[in-house]
Amino acid sequence: MKIGIAQLNPIVGDLIGNSEKILAAAQTCASERVDLFLTPELSLCGYPPRDLLMDRSFIDDMAIALQKLAQALPAKMAVLVGTVEPNPQATAFGGKPLFNSAVLIQNRQIVRKFHKRLLPTYDVFDEDRYFEPGEESNFFSLEASDSSSQTMRIGVTICEDFWNDEKFWGRRNYPENPVAELVAKDIDLLVNLSASPYAVGKQKIREAMIEHSAIEYGLPIIYVNQVGGNDDLIFDGSSVAFNHSGQLVGRAPAFKTDLLVLDFDLDKQDLLQGKITAQPQSDDAEIWDALVLGVRDYAQKCGFKKVVIGLSGGIDSALVAAIATEALGADNVLGVLMPSPYSSDHSITDALELAKNLEIDTQTLAIAEAMQTFDRILAPMFVGTAPDITEENLQSRIRGNLLMAISNKFGHLLLSTGNKSEMAVGYCTLYGDMNGGLAAISDVPKTRVYSLCQWLNATREHPIIPAHILTKAPSAELKPGQVDRDSLPPYDVLDDILQRSIGTHASPAEIIKAGHAPEVVEQVVKLVARAEFKRRQAAPGLKISDRAFGSGWRMPIASKRTRSSDFH
Repeated sequence: MKIGIAQLNPIVGDLIGNSEKILAAAQTCASERVDLFLTPELSLCGYPPRDLLMDRSFIDDMAIALQKLAQALPAKMAVLVGTVEPNPQATAFGGKPLFNSAVLIQNRQIVRKFHKRLLPTYDVFDEDRYFEPGEESNFFSLEASDSSSQTMRIGVTICEDFWNDEKFWGRRNYPENPVAELVAKDIDLLVNLSASPYAVGKQKIREAMIEHSAIEYGLPIIYVNQVGGNDDLIFDGSSVAFNHSGQLVGRAPAFKTDLLVLDFDLDKQDLLQGKITAQPQSDDAEIWDALVLGVRDYAQKCGFKKVVIGLSGGIDSALVAAIATEALGADNVLGVLMPSPYSSDHSITDALELAKNLEIDTQTLAIAEAMQTFDRILAPMFVGTAPDITEENLQSRIRGNLLMAISNKFGHLLLSTGNKSEMAVGYCTLYGDMNGGLAAISDVPKTRVYSLCQWLNATREHPIIPAHILTKAPSAELKPGQVDRDSLPPYDVLDDILQRSIGTHASPAEIIKAGHAPEVVEQVVKLVARAEFKRRQAAPGLKISDRAFGSGWRMPIASKRTRSSDFH
């Protein structure tokens, strides 16, 4: 028996386009005599659909699209499609109006429905907002297409249903374990339809978890995952299959659409060895691929052909420009230099050298005259005050206005260039360098920015990032001689504190115990809290970590954190 795994890149809400992608992959599978065809979670509408699910007409249209798709699919193939199903009991007995479902289509008819049981509500997930949990885990039987009349029992789970094995995690997050319940029903194969967002290193955890379950239950398992960028989320694909001994027998590529076909031996009741695509060789390679996909899909799915970037001569804008060029092509990237009287000569030459290496067009818009005009306009109101950070930030806001004007005039997507370290502590200017339609590296710490640039240079025939950009002290260049370390701890110190505080929720006392100076920890913790109002107004940022400043970050703005040390 042949099983096709469709690793698809949907556009959220595009019922027609997503149907066409499913149908095209199914037709390819039909030519290879595939018996069972699998698609990711919510493959018909794309994940996450968020509040589109509150639009009743969208749900109605999805039902129509599903029927049309069913009628067009190859008749002799069993197909599992991820979709949304109404909850008929919601009005009479309460509960959410929808199920997150997979439907089984055979002979162009919907013959079975399976509902997701475990609904995540952590990080970026808020499925309890829309969905009612399914009441039971179930399977279906599939007969071989040859004359043997052999059948297999296939258990169906949807994403989170698989993530609750207390033996693997050391705890349960939900009372039920759908996998264990399906195993008790004597299934021959377990399939999991997923839309699992990317985070660096997550695939290793997924594969370890699936391998554990395959060995624990003596059961072959297929995991099919969505791929592509949808808003701040990136889906890496990397669909996998393990045989009943826990051996990896199939893997689709990371960050690419794919169609993987595997053989299931009905006599051995096991998956046979298939194609295994290698994973990216390092965290930097993985993050690079994720960010390139995220920028490409955000631009294309939002209707942008070209992007504009402010090139400061610094490392952050250099990395963003390199990512954008890889994602969209050099002809679709415009770099804008906006020197001020405080800009160093090397900032201009470094930016131009970068642009030459990337083969992107540049424009130079000097801002000295605009700075003088702002000073003159504000002089009557600022009389008697000394120049301070206000005037420094005006430079950033002038640049932000110029970039937004270019975006507005030519329809380019403006990519902001702030990194996670800066976003965390507010070392950025609201309505200035924070301007943009997408914050490409807002989940990339400064130390990782350097690592990525060094990796990029090492893996290319000729270095992309000019050497001087990698070695000079980071600076916003908003006043003479300014460098970042005037205001912030060294980035290796800052990033470690931020990872402990934001990434692992460590307390200040725990961070101090780990070796950091109390006054530095106190400074960083206060800066993070103070900058919340800025982050709330930032452009969407591509998520590459388990704890990003995006849809999964829900901190209050108007707040005052009292700690036990404050009590007397």
